[in-house]
Amino acid sequence: MSNATICKKKGAAQLKAQSRWACFKKNFKTHKYYYLLMLPGLAALLVFRYLPMGGVVIAFKDFKISQGVWGSEWAGFKWFQMLFSNSQFTGVLFNTIYISILKLLFGFPAPVMLALMINEVANLNLKRVVQTTVYLPHFISWVVVGGILMTILSPSVGVLSLFGVSKNPLLEPANFRWLVVVSDIWKESGWGTVVYLAAITGVSPDLYEAATVDGANRFQKIWNITIPSIAGTIAVMLILRTGSLLSAGFDQMYVLQTSATMDVGDVLDTFVYRYGLAQGRFSYAAAAGLFQSVVGLILVSLSNFITGKLGQDGIW
Repeated sequence: MSNATICKKKGAAQLKAQSRWACFKKNFKTHKYYYLLMLPGLAALLVFRYLPMGGVVIAFKDFKISQGVWGSEWAGFKWFQMLFSNSQFTGVLFNTIYISILKLLFGFPAPVMLALMINEVANLNLKRVVQTTVYLPHFISWVVVGGILMTILSPSVGVLSLFGVSKNPLLEPANFRWLVVVSDIWKESGWGTVVYLAAITGVSPDLYEAATVDGANRFQKIWNITIPSIAGTIAVMLILRTGSLLSAGFDQMYVLQTSATMDVGDVLDTFVYRYGLAQGRFSYAAAAGLFQSVVGLILVSLSNFITGKLGQDGIW
């Protein structure tokens, strides 16, 4: 129960007289064990998410490991100028946006539709089996998935060998992006249903009973009750997904891309890895990563603003 919920239970006059700090102390005393359970998560968030943000400063420095982050000389926007003038960067940025938009258009609706279908399964035992089955691919490493794809699509030992295919589609630039999107949907859609199924369980059964009395069929119930009830959750997930438009997924792209598909499969994530770790140009890679993060923040803010204008609750 939040501070606001506890405070709202008090009278208006008493609420005005009591300070917010006093209200927080009362809430903490009532739910102190819940706050203690939050501490490990907050500590992990601080250590692994916020403290490393100080290292972003190397994007504005001539970083040298021997001199450290703060001992290296300032370089201003030198690395950003080099980044935007790099002929490879334009192609990498296009590939990233192109693949991310394909994943957004086809990958984002997939868990929503899958959750709606799973929710319609009447047999509870069958429902659990289906849920478990679609969850499992999420826990398989992309390294393993990449090996499975290469084997299945192999023209010599794979399934395609039965149809006389002479070349692996994963090695053809024309097919690579679509195979990336399809494999991502197969692997992550089941796990994405967790949030939507949790939201669906919060829909009042009375609404479905009233719709049944009015003669509504299953499709009408889904369209007029289920989807509007989880629209807020869909909006929040869409905002978060939009923020990762410049992140096409490092693990997947690094595993699946080859020299034959580098022109269509090289994205910002692999670009940063190649320059940052493989070539040791840490400041250059940090500039690319910072650009990626700033654009993501702008997209999240813009999506949240548009969502609010459309009448849905955003993330803030």
